[in-house]
Amino acid sequence: HGVNQPRYPWADGPEYITQCPIQPGGKFSQKVIFTTEEGTLWWHAHSEWTRATVYGAIVVYPKKGHAYPFPKPHADLPIIFGEWWKQDIFELFDDFRRSGGDPLVSHAITINGQPGDRYNCSRQDMFKLAVDQGKTYLLRLINAAMQDILFFSIAGHQLTVVGTDGTYTKPFKSDYITISPGQTIDVLLRADHPIAASYYMAAKFYSSARAAVNLNTTTALLHYTTNNTTTTTPTAAAANFSAVSLPATADTNASVAFTARFRSLADKKHPVDVPQKADTNLYFTLSMNAVPCPAGATCAGPNGARLAASVNNVSLVLPTSMDVLGAYYRGIGGVYGDDFPSNPPVSFDFTNLTIPAVDRTPATGNQVRVLEYNSSVELVFQGTNLLGGVDHPMHLHGTNFYVVGWGFGNFDRAKDANKTYNLVDPPFQNTIAVPRNGWVAVRFKATNPGVWFMHCHLERHASWGMGMTFIVKNGKGPNDKMLPPPSDMPPC
Repeated sequence: HGVNQPRYPWADGPEYITQCPIQPGGKFSQKVIFTTEEGTLWWHAHSEWTRATVYGAIVVYPKKGHAYPFPKPHADLPIIFGEWWKQDIFELFDDFRRSGGDPLVSHAITINGQPGDRYNCSRQDMFKLAVDQGKTYLLRLINAAMQDILFFSIAGHQLTVVGTDGTYTKPFKSDYITISPGQTIDVLLRADHPIAASYYMAAKFYSSARAAVNLNTTTALLHYTTNNTTTTTPTAAAANFSAVSLPATADTNASVAFTARFRSLADKKHPVDVPQKADTNLYFTLSMNAVPCPAGATCAGPNGARLAASVNNVSLVLPTSMDVLGAYYRGIGGVYGDDFPSNPPVSFDFTNLTIPAVDRTPATGNQVRVLEYNSSVELVFQGTNLLGGVDHPMHLHGTNFYVVGWGFGNFDRAKDANKTYNLVDPPFQNTIAVPRNGWVAVRFKATNPGVWFMHCHLERHASWGMGMTFIVKNGKGPNDKMLPPPSDMPPC
């Protein structure tokens, strides 16, 4: 996740997009190509809901002879947020796909594998982080949760944000972190508090509109040591949970206010290359939808329908006989179409509180959008209020993008692009949360030939069809063409 894999989409991972799934008992040797990434990334399974349990951190240190753009920390540590159900994850996936309704809400968030002391099963085993007073630590935050954006905070401590999605940012201090599924954020923690106490670390869901959400807060403990000897017993009894600064569950202003603070370093060692103009303009609506229930079935969606999701009113249906990349590389027809719309097929007030039911039913298909090599692309994600509307963390494979603008309501190019865009030091990310009933504009150069998936990283939305595929054509030079496939690609 977040590794650009230049000219080599064969090990990028999404099932039926760049490869067929690795079958039980099978194997596939993945070749991962790093180039400009530096900081924190991660990896995860990309087949149905296997991501719930199969994931981990990727840490890319500065090259030898190079330094961090901030004072070197004493140590660094991944903090991985996950999600846990009492039910087997494959049974859960099959149940909600069969019902056509919302999946079961998870029973807990986890911090490095543990739900914390709000849960009896984890009270003794909650994650504990030991620090030495006066030292600085680099915490590598990774949101591997399946369903929601998270708020995170450490009681009594401000955090300094220094990076996201494998790139460095201008530092800024914050009492809390907002982190989307799929996103990574690097923060500096200064251990400058009294050693005679423990401090809670805590995470909770942010959800702007979900009817059902786990309201429990997941906890871990920060405690101080001297000469590697714990001076206090690291227990919850020694910590003050009320000191944790977490926004309210539905606090959209807190979520977007944090995200809006990101800026690229934009210095000589970390230059930005944001396209000043775009020769390809795309406007993609992101919607929750409802489709008719099949005859004879019982569906748990609104008004007895099935829930779906779409981009530009197209709900993705993946092929099962061949992956898109294999079909593209070998010139095999019938696997995908190449007419994904550049704009929504019908324009209306996308963020109106009431939208006619006729606009709720999407088309279905597997269309791609072909991009010319080296073209400059502007993509505006527009949230809609269909079925209530929610935030959408959108993730693009194969390249990072510059987040040049965002806002609430319907995007207005004349007003928003000319007055609010940041083309000087926008953040360089691979995952960005589109706020509920709002929009986000990103720009990138299509310099990575191949087949690249784009999707919402809320797993239920991706499963319902909120995704599409870009094909970047080969360039003219020998180093501007996609590399050939490996010999051990999994068969369909």
